[in-house]
Amino acid sequence: MWMRERERAVRPQLSEEKIVRCAIEMADADGIDALSMRRIATRLGTGTTSLYRHITGKEELIELMVDAVHGEHPAPAATGDDWRAQLADAARGFRAALLRHPWLAQQAARRPALGPNVVARTDRVLGIAALATDDPTLAGMVVELVNTYVLGHTGAELAELEAQRATGMTENEWRESVGVYVRQVVESGRYPHFNRRVLEADDPDADARFEFGLHCLLTGIAALVDRR
Repeated sequence: MWMRERERAVRPQLSEEKIVRCAIEMADADGIDALSMRRIATRLGTGTTSLYRHITGKEELIELMVDAVHGEHPAPAATGDDWRAQLADAARGFRAALLRHPWLAQQAARRPALGPNVVARTDRVLGIAALATDDPTLAGMVVELVNTYVLGHTGAELAELEAQRATGMTENEWRESVGVYVRQVVESGRYPHFNRRVLEADDPDADARFEFGLHCLLTGIAALVDRR
């Protein structure tokens, strides 16, 4: 798909870019499963056949959507030698994109799209990893590891947001709803470590948890790189 020259709009008022942007907005609001060429055509006030003059179908559309969102905030090129700070910034940027576009996490966990924006981001992040090691295999595994961490952590964040949407309860409201049960568990005295977590531990927010995990991950990578 990416090797052929993209066909431009037959009609001035309709373009590939306009279709893709409309699809992104719909997926952001309703999820990727709610997306269809018919719904997009209705939103754009055109016939479904007109869309197929620009895009062959939903599978191609999703690849174009993935590539478009990767182009919204491109990863910066590697500079200097502080690879940890730059890799952390790239991870934060990836997380931000996943939170802006919840459907992207599902797509990112599959085989990668290979549009120009995706390839450019991959190249730049690999360039950052190359500051840490000149072994391309190790650099690739470092990038994959960081991306996997971001996907896992952000997936949990998105799951909580979906639970809030589905139940109509915030996280604090849910905790209040199970408060009586948790209190019974604590008072039973059977689970001392769980009790300490409930009664004594702080409750860091999602940003703090993300930064903690990212710091631990990069620290471990740095130790491995130094040993090698």
